[in-house]
Amino acid sequence: MSHSPLLDRIEAREARLAIIGLGYVGLPLAVEFGKHFDVAGFDISTRRLEELRAGRDRTLETTVEELRRARRLSFTNRIGDLKEVDVFIVTVPTPIDRHKRPDLTPLVKASETVGQALKPGAIVVYESTVYPGCTEEDCVPILEKFSGLKFNRDFFCGYSPERINPGDKVHTVTKIKKVTSGSTPEAGQAVDALYRTIIAAGTHLAPSIAVAEAAKVIENSQRDINIAFVNELSLIFERMGIDTQAVLEAAGTKWNFLPFRPGLVGGHCIGVDPYYLTHKAQALGYHPEIILAGRRLNDNMGAHVASRVVKLLIQKGHRVRDTKILVLGITFKENCPDIRNSHVVDVIRELQDFGCDLAVFDPWADAEEVRQEYGLDLLPALAEDDPFGGYDAVVLAVAHDKFKDLDFVRAGRSDVVLFDIKGLLPWEQVDGRL
Repeated sequence: MSHSPLLDRIEAREARLAIIGLGYVGLPLAVEFGKHFDVAGFDISTRRLEELRAGRDRTLETTVEELRRARRLSFTNRIGDLKEVDVFIVTVPTPIDRHKRPDLTPLVKASETVGQALKPGAIVVYESTVYPGCTEEDCVPILEKFSGLKFNRDFFCGYSPERINPGDKVHTVTKIKKVTSGSTPEAGQAVDALYRTIIAAGTHLAPSIAVAEAAKVIENSQRDINIAFVNELSLIFERMGIDTQAVLEAAGTKWNFLPFRPGLVGGHCIGVDPYYLTHKAQALGYHPEIILAGRRLNDNMGAHVASRVVKLLIQKGHRVRDTKILVLGITFKENCPDIRNSHVVDVIRELQDFGCDLAVFDPWADAEEVRQEYGLDLLPALAEDDPFGGYDAVVLAVAHDKFKDLDFVRAGRSDVVLFDIKGLLPWEQVDGRL
C-alpha cells in the first residue's frame, strides 16, 4: 500500500466508512465520523436501527441533537450497502462465556460480514477488546476466506482500541487520546490520519497491531488488580472493625497514592478483559498468578456482600428466610443504563439462595432488558412517603445521583439493616459497607 489514494481520500474527507456494531462504542464513533465522512452504521438489530432512525439512543451515549448533526450518517443491516466502503471499523462486543473463556462469536460474525463486502484497497479496523494477536491470527483468515482477497496485498487491517466510558459525559470519545495501528506502516498512517479527524485529544500510533491490542487489554487488567487490592483491604479492615473508606482517605493524602475504592467489578471491560490476556498467556504455557488472583477476589465480592447482609440481619433478630430486602441499583455503574455483566446480580442471587425476598429498584435500567437478561422484575417506583417501608434490609448497590436525594435516616427503625456497597453514606449512618 503506497501513500495512496485512500490516505488522500481520508484527508479530503471523501473516504466512505462503515461502523459495524452500534452499541456504546460504535454509535458515538459513527456520530462523530458522520459529521465529516459518508458513514454507514451497520447493526443486525432491527429494533436498534429503527430507534436510531427515529433519533433515539437508549444507551444515552448520544442525544437527538448529536444524531441530527451527523448529517452524513445512515443506518443499515444490509451487506449490499457496504460494497463501496473504504474503511470498516468493527466495534462489536467481545464477552466471555460461562467458563470465563473469550467468546469471539460476535467478532467472527462481524468479520464474515465485512469479508463479504470487502473490496481491494480497503482497510478493516478493529476496536473490540481482544488478546494480542487476535486481529491477525483469528480475524484476518476470516476476511481472506469470505472476500477471496489477500491480506496486506489486496486489503489491510488496523487496530484502535475503544476507550469509551459508558455514562461519562466529560471523557467522551473525542476527548480521550486514541491508540492507532496498522498492518503495514502505510496502513498505520492511514488509520492514524482517519482518527485524527475526530479525536481532539490526539492519537498515538503504535508500532504494530499486537502492541495496540496488548495496550488495551492491560489498561483494564491494571484497574482490575488495583480494585482487587482495595477489596482485599476491605476484607481485612472489616475484621479489625476499621472503616476502609476512612483508611483510604487518610492514605490518599500522599501525592502518589492511587485513588481506588472497593466495590463490585462489573461491566463489559474491567471484569472481562483480563480473561482475554490470561487466555493467551495460558495458551503460550504461562499461568498468570496476580491477574487471576485479582479476578477471583473481585468475582467473589458479591457473595461476600450477601453474607455480610445476612449476618447483620441475624444480629438484629431477623429470621433470614422470607426477609424482605430492597436493592437499590442494578446497572454495572452509576448514572448509566448499562446492565451488562452487572455483579449486583451476584448479590441478588446469593440473597435469594438464602431464601430472602428481593425487590430491586433502578431508575436508569430498562425493565424489559433486565427481565430478559436476568429474569428479574424491577420495581416501577419507590413509595414517596416512605421509600423503605416494609423492608428489613436496604442494600445501596449503585451510586446513582438520584439515590442521593433519598432519606436514609432510619429514625425509629433501628431493626432495618442498611448496607452501603459504594460508600455513598456516612460510616455512622450504615450498618455495613465495603
